[in-house]
Amino acid sequence: MTNLIEKIEKLKRDRNAIILAHVYQRDEVQKIADFTGDSLGLSKRAVHTSADVIVFCGVKFMAETAAILNPDKTVLLTEQDAGCPLADMTTKKQLDEKRALYPDAAVVSYVNSSAEIKAESDACCTSANAVDVVKSLPQKQILFLPDKNLGSYVASKLPEKEIILWNGFCYVHEKNIDPAKIKSLKSLHPDAEVMAHPECNPDVIGLTDYVGSTSGMLMYAKESKAKEFIVGTENGLLYELQKENPDKKFYPCNTVCEDMKRTSLESVLRSLEEMKYKIAVPENIRIYAKKALDRMLKV
Repeated sequence: MTNLIEKIEKLKRDRNAIILAHVYQRDEVQKIADFTGDSLGLSKRAVHTSADVIVFCGVKFMAETAAILNPDKTVLLTEQDAGCPLADMTTKKQLDEKRALYPDAAVVSYVNSSAEIKAESDACCTSANAVDVVKSLPQKQILFLPDKNLGSYVASKLPEKEIILWNGFCYVHEKNIDPAKIKSLKSLHPDAEVMAHPECNPDVIGLTDYVGSTSGMLMYAKESKAKEFIVGTENGLLYELQKENPDKKFYPCNTVCEDMKRTSLESVLRSLEEMKYKIAVPENIRIYAKKALDRMLKV
């Protein structure tokens, strides 16, 4: 493994590349990344990098976001087939039909969506800033897509807005984390505080001590006086949680994103060696998608 990492480091220098990894990636991939973070953190880092090449250890919509924000850079996705089932739950045709029913609604798309959907949106958001983005819009009626659970969470925080939900969900949070699992972990670890991602369903959210994005959970765990935590999100977050809080204990819900886990150190090396898989967004889509992302980044 040492030889593999050395090859990656050399190629990274030779190509003036930066490696970005989502916190759901394998531990060893997060370890060699120049920056790890959630969707918002990675979006911001992609904007400010001076590297010529961005190697994205994540899924397609994330690499597309980097390409939208950095048209002059080469963006590589480490695994060609690393997609997001949630992002695939919205098509332009479906959005056009829904928009016709609600012509006065502002369209807010979660970053877990395709570049084409972002281009059709008034603003994008992440789980970290969804409430603030929706609050900043002048329209009362908001068509929020594609995650119904995140949309429900936003609606609970902004009763003055009318949130129209899309029927999409993340299987990692919706199907793999349920109230029974949280209650079981709580019975095993009665002193543990429960943290959960807003992509979890409302019944799970009702059992938590803290609801927030992965970056929010990292901050909460660091600042909390509690010493034990039940972690209601993808298992990959435990690497950073334990790294930042070696004196605390974290109990996973044992939920894994198969697409995130496609990437390995071998994937990163191949990506740098062969300069693949290149992610490009057509200019007619990129321009409008960037407007929606820029609106998000200003909030």
